[in-house]
Amino acid sequence: MATKIGLISDTHSTLEPLQEALAIFRREQVEYIICAGDIAGYGEKKIQHDVAPVIDLLLEQKCLMVAGNHDHWNDEYVDNNKEKVVAFFDALPSYLELTIEDKRIYVVHASPPDLQHGGIKLLNPEGNIHEDRKIFWTNELKDLDADILITGHSHQILNEQLGDVLLINPGSTVFNHNCSILSLPDMQVQNFALSGKEQIKVWNWGMLFSH
Repeated sequence: MATKIGLISDTHSTLEPLQEALAIFRREQVEYIICAGDIAGYGEKKIQHDVAPVIDLLLEQKCLMVAGNHDHWNDEYVDNNKEKVVAFFDALPSYLELTIEDKRIYVVHASPPDLQHGGIKLLNPEGNIHEDRKIFWTNELKDLDADILITGHSHQILNEQLGDVLLINPGSTVFNHNCSILSLPDMQVQNFALSGKEQIKVWNWGMLFSH
């Protein structure tokens, strides 16, 4: 029987799509849940008054998590449960190395080894593979000691073989309206739409592609 892993990222202090993703994971009987960072707010949700329930839910589900760039801020951005919230984010690792079903899995927010900015962006504004970016990242990842690389940050939904590494980015639960399930050992990925909306393969391409 396959081992299923629920994948989420870039929840950005938005509870409802996260709750929906976790309900899908329960229905599909996943054994692990991985979040690739940016649990904290973004844009209008920069003030972290609603991040504590998101943290509580992720901890309750025993989610494996890494820190994203938005998970580091000045204390002034936290106005509820400040001590608890700051301690939670300070304790998050910058990357994870896991072995499940004999597959080596590397988890990082943006790109290995532990970057939280920049990220792996392969898609053009229409959501199609940008071939020169694929060639670039295939070369960049050739020495990565992993079979699977799970990232977030770019707000691009990705499931692409880059040389010996399968790159997976579930996109943002709130902006891309997506979560994913990885099945091992066959390394199959299934995407699930959230919030009653069609998945957006690329969100905010112009800003993200230029950084």
